[in-house]
Amino acid sequence: QGLALYDREQHRSLAYVYGQDIGVVCQQWSAWTLWFLGYPDQALNMSREAVHLARETSHPMTEVYVAVFTAMFHRFRGEMEPAIELAERAAKEATDQGFGLFLASANVLRGSLLTAESVEDGITLMHAGLAGWRATGAGLFVPFYLALLAEAYGAAGQATEGLAALDEALTIVDRGGEDGERLWDAELSRIKGELLLGSSHPAQAEACFQEALQIARTQRAKSWELRAAISLSRLWKKRGRRKEARELLQGIYDWFTEGFDTPDLINAKALLDELNSDGS
Repeated sequence: QGLALYDREQHRSLAYVYGQDIGVVCQQWSAWTLWFLGYPDQALNMSREAVHLARETSHPMTEVYVAVFTAMFHRFRGEMEPAIELAERAAKEATDQGFGLFLASANVLRGSLLTAESVEDGITLMHAGLAGWRATGAGLFVPFYLALLAEAYGAAGQATEGLAALDEALTIVDRGGEDGERLWDAELSRIKGELLLGSSHPAQAEACFQEALQIARTQRAKSWELRAAISLSRLWKKRGRRKEARELLQGIYDWFTEGFDTPDLINAKALLDELNSDGS
């Protein structure tokens, strides 16, 4: 509705009232929502439109805003190269413009992506970014940032620290209020399951994966559902429950009609091929 009402010539000046161009905001959030709902290609097209419109606004905060949110969008999709490129650009532009909030967000993202090269340096940068974000008084997105931090700890083999970060995220969400956004719930449960699995607690991990699936289904968040199904199917495969794993994963994989070149769907297809290889 916002996009339908938006008139570029009439409303572009509102960026100087509200801080960001309203059309860009609507497009970027639409891109996120389309991805959550399971339409990766439509989401990517909408995100590209947001980037294009942001460049045409010549409005610094809008341009930094869209760089940060697009970096996060590619992080959702598992596309690390564009994510790090955009996060680096956002950090530079935010520093130049003195936009502390967006610099903090960019640093959390940069840290989460840096862990592929140096886990310790990545975690340090993530902590700095999270502290900078909170120092502004912002609480929005903190659960997601903590989830990224938990993943980084998992990669470092520090499951205890990762679970502590997730416990904090879940406490914030359960507390509710303006900072208790629910769109990360399924992913928080899935990541907790992965950390528990790495700590040799398969039964607890399975419960977390099942919870992630249920939350995603309730929210109609197909992309989170696919990711949870991959985690649960891998666990079932290891435990000899190949038929159940195949049926679960095939059901959600067959739902998708686009985005088959994205990492999650590529991973799902590879796992299905393994599960089908023996014909059991």
